[in-house]
Amino acid sequence: MSGHIAITGASGFIGRSICRHLHARGWRLRLLMRPASNAALLNHIEAEVVRGDLQDEAALARLVDGACAVIHCAGVVRGASRQDFDKVNVEGLARLLKAVQGAVAPPRLFVLSSLAAREPGLSFYADSKRRGEQLLEQQAGKLNWLALRPPAVYGPGDREMLPLFRAMAKGFAPVPGKTTSRFSMIYVDDIASVVSTWLERNDVASGIFTLHDNREGGYDWNEVCQVVSELCQRRVRPIEIPSLLLDIPAWLNARLSPGLGHAPMLTPGKLRELRHPDWVCDSDAISALLDWQPRITLREGLLKTPGWRIQESAD
Repeated sequence: MSGHIAITGASGFIGRSICRHLHARGWRLRLLMRPASNAALLNHIEAEVVRGDLQDEAALARLVDGACAVIHCAGVVRGASRQDFDKVNVEGLARLLKAVQGAVAPPRLFVLSSLAAREPGLSFYADSKRRGEQLLEQQAGKLNWLALRPPAVYGPGDREMLPLFRAMAKGFAPVPGKTTSRFSMIYVDDIASVVSTWLERNDVASGIFTLHDNREGGYDWNEVCQVVSELCQRRVRPIEIPSLLLDIPAWLNARLSPGLGHAPMLTPGKLRELRHPDWVCDSDAISALLDWQPRITLREGLLKTPGWRIQESAD
């Protein structure tokens, strides 16, 4: 395949992994980066940088010009209002889709969605991700596209799950819902390998797909604690956090943060996501589509993730 790969959200956790993976495989990269973004996060990756964001139609046109594919990783995960999420997750995707369709030779489009889109009624974030998918379903026309719904993602560079793993290394797992809730997980580099495999296959059907680490039925909190316990050689117990300890700060964040100009992570909507009892998915459809399989188990992925085990900080 000739041409470069255009990438949005390259400085994010998943975006960086995708960039490293594609650069190692010899792809030419062109990255959309906000003027304030730190390009040093992508050290050792050769890439052309287009300064701008998803509101800048001229920058989007430059980004996709001559591209053979666009990998859309940019997204908002923090916020207290519908508009906080829609500005990027819906309206930004709509502008990118318009730029892709307006190119002389429209490139293929890979969009990073979220498993939360399966339950759009839970939160503004989940709803924005589902409506982004609907844009593709309703407006992409003959464009070749794929939307990926990953479950909980972890690995080097992650800042959301790292505090959880650090707490577990000390002997307890703070659980926002029920310890019996079940969820799938995926190591970040396995997402990058899906992107690479998709790029190498030209004739791929469009659609929305999930993936996981091949753990049939996912995990509950006791099972994750068991893996961490074996790695840390100590007992790890899941502890359900009393509802009010999270409900009150989440409510305050939703009410006060808009006036303070702060985009919170913990909101009532986020709590509904965290407390949902079933975030299990599978890789059956995408494995059949791409002849792809995840390679990293939870145990292997945690061993590859630095900064959470007590003995690491002591070394």
